[in-house]
Amino acid sequence: MKKRLKKIFKNNELNKNEIIYLLNNLTPYWQEKLFNYARQTLLKTYGKRVYLRGLLEYSNFCQNNCKYCGLRKANNQVTRYRLISEEIIKSLKKADKIGYKTFVLQSGDDNYYTDEILCNLIKKIKNFSPDTAITLSIGERSYKSYQKLFEAGADRYLLRHETVSNNIYKKLHPSQKLKNRKKCLTNLAEIGYQTGAGFIIGLPEQNSKTIAENLLYLKKIEPDMVGIGPLIPHPDTPLSDCKTGSVKLTLVCYALTRLLLPETLIPATTALNTVDEKGWEKGLKAGANVIMPNLSPSFIRKKYEIYKGKGNTDVSKLNKIKKRIERTGFKVDMGRGDSLKWLRRKGKLSLKLF
Repeated sequence: MKKRLKKIFKNNELNKNEIIYLLNNLTPYWQEKLFNYARQTLLKTYGKRVYLRGLLEYSNFCQNNCKYCGLRKANNQVTRYRLISEEIIKSLKKADKIGYKTFVLQSGDDNYYTDEILCNLIKKIKNFSPDTAITLSIGERSYKSYQKLFEAGADRYLLRHETVSNNIYKKLHPSQKLKNRKKCLTNLAEIGYQTGAGFIIGLPEQNSKTIAENLLYLKKIEPDMVGIGPLIPHPDTPLSDCKTGSVKLTLVCYALTRLLLPETLIPATTALNTVDEKGWEKGLKAGANVIMPNLSPSFIRKKYEIYKGKGNTDVSKLNKIKKRIERTGFKVDMGRGDSLKWLRRKGKLSLKLF
């Protein structure tokens, strides 16, 4: 174990068998060693900075039937909503006034929002200030659509691959193909987005082998951001009887991702913080460096039910969120928070660590 941990710390790589061994043999002692290595790596790359992204969930309509998601088309228990552009702008302006510079626009795969609607919205948001960054998390779209949104001013795109197992993916996504998911990630990177991928901990049939394969896929494509969260079974989905994904394993995957991809941005996810009230703190101590508070208007926030019980992460709790981060020894950064990989590619790398 000692040899493998030193290897991933020094060389930022392990093969599949080594990752599987590590996942299957981590005692509390070695787990803490792993987390220490991840923190050291984080401090060398991003310092003590934790970036805040303002998340706005503007539509819970979805054309897909992913079996783990409460927003799935077949779930008739959901009260559906769509925010109009004026409502979105109003919410984001409120957040902009208190210092947010990165906004994440998230929805189900909702074709109601055409490229024209989204491009006009993006242009209005980019007018807030020269430092405003826009992240989209709106599912699979065509290359042409991604290109239009990028040209309108979108900076980043989050599209978790969920799993690299074709068998698991096919069972969970009856109307989608893993091949197309991967192609979308390739297209996004080719166009020039800062791209985010990631996977879910606790899916049926997942094991150490498939987790290792997920981590190595991320190593291969080198995304700018990696989102990993535990499965939280929704009662109105086919996976309602599944167990909640492991907090411990989620944190281990944060640490392994930090070591395999030192310059990637890793959020301590809302899902982790929902399962564990200290999830954010534990995530930061395991190598994460992003948190995404919710900017959605209060009257729709509970309706965005990918899972139930989402924690209080709204913009009005900003001071509380900052204190939680600072108690871990980190510092809040309200700036754009671009990935080091992207900054280097653009010749803009001038990050001063603190």
